[in-house]
Amino acid sequence: LLYLLICCRCVEVFYIYFHAGRVEEPYVSITKKRQMPKDGYSEEIEKEVGQAEGKLCTHRSAFSRASVIQAFLGSAPQLTLQLYICVLQQEITAARSIFMVLSLLSIVYGALRCNILAIKIKYDDYDVSVKPAAYLCIFMWRSFEIATRVTVLVLFSSVLQIWILPVVLVNFFGFFFYPWILFWQSKSPFPENIEKALSRVGTTIVLCLLTFLYAGINMFCWSAVQVKLNDPDLINKSQNWYRLTVYYMLRFIENAFLLLMWYIYKTDIYLYVCAPLLVLQLLIGYCMGVLFMLVFYQFCHPCKKLFSSSISEALLSCFKFLCFICKPHKSTVLTDKADVKSPENTDEAWSSSKTIDSQKGNPHQSVSSNA
Repeated sequence: LLYLLICCRCVEVFYIYFHAGRVEEPYVSITKKRQMPKDGYSEEIEKEVGQAEGKLCTHRSAFSRASVIQAFLGSAPQLTLQLYICVLQQEITAARSIFMVLSLLSIVYGALRCNILAIKIKYDDYDVSVKPAAYLCIFMWRSFEIATRVTVLVLFSSVLQIWILPVVLVNFFGFFFYPWILFWQSKSPFPENIEKALSRVGTTIVLCLLTFLYAGINMFCWSAVQVKLNDPDLINKSQNWYRLTVYYMLRFIENAFLLLMWYIYKTDIYLYVCAPLLVLQLLIGYCMGVLFMLVFYQFCHPCKKLFSSSISEALLSCFKFLCFICKPHKSTVLTDKADVKSPENTDEAWSSSKTIDSQKGNPHQSVSSNA
C-alpha cells in the first residue's frame, strides 16, 4: 500500500513538473526566510512561490516522510531477519548480500532524511542549506550506528532466542510510552488541531501511529525528530544535549551487555570466529558512529550558529556533573579522617592515663612498703 501511494505521488509530481510554467497560475504566495546570522546580523529574504512549486515542496516533504517509514518499518526488520538467517545457515549468498546492502542503504537514507527533516522543522524560519560535508558526516554516523546495532541484536538472538523478545519489547514500549508519559506529566489538553476532519478517536490513532514510528526508529538509532505531544507541531524544537548524551550512553551499555551475553553463551557455529576481536570491532564501530555525530554537530551542522551551546560545551558540563557525583564530598572525607584518627587518640589517651595512674600509684606502694 505504501509503495502504491508513492507511485501515485510520483505520477502526480511528474505531471506537475512538466506542466509548470505553461499555464498562468491563479495566485502566487510569498514566503519569508531569514539567512544564517553573519557577524551578528540576519537578513530576511522574501521569495515568491507559485502554486506548482508549492505542490512540489509538499510532495517532497511527503517523500521524505515515506522514506523514513519505509526504512524503519520495512528495511530494518528485513535486514535483521536476513542477517539472522545468514548467521544460522553460516552462508551468505550473492543475492542475499545484495539485498542486505540495499536494506542497509535504505535505512541509512531514511535516517539521513530524518536528520534533514528535523533540521528544517526546527529552523523553519531560516533558509537552511546543507553542505556535502554534512551529508557525509550524517551518512557515516548512521552507517556505523545502524550496522553495529543490527549486528549486536542478531548475535544476541542467535544464542539466546527467548531473551531477545524481552529486550525488543522493553526497548520498543519504553520509547512508545515515553512521549505519552511526558504528555501526561505536562497536564496539557488533548491536541485537537492535527486535522479538522478527525475525531478524538482518529486523532488518538494518528498519535499512536506517530509514536509507533518514533519507537521503531529509536530501536535502531537515535531519532533526530523528537516527538512532543503537547506541542502544536508535535515536534520538540529545542536542542536537548542531555537527552542525546543519555541515549548514547545507555545504548552503548546495552550493546556491551548483549555482546557479553553472546560471548558467554556462544555456540559451536561461532567456532571459527575470533569472538574477542568481533566484540572489540563492534564496540569501536559504535564509537566511530558517535564520533561522526560529534563532528557533525560541532562543525558541519547548517544551523550551528543558532545553538545556545555547542556539543563540546554540553559534553564538558556532563563530564563535570559526573565527576561531581563520583567525587566524595569534603564533609564525608573529614568524618572519615576523624573516624580513622579517633581510635588512635583513644589508645593514646588510654596509655597516657595508665602511665599517670601508675605514677600516682608508686608513692602509695612505697609508703605501704615502709610501713
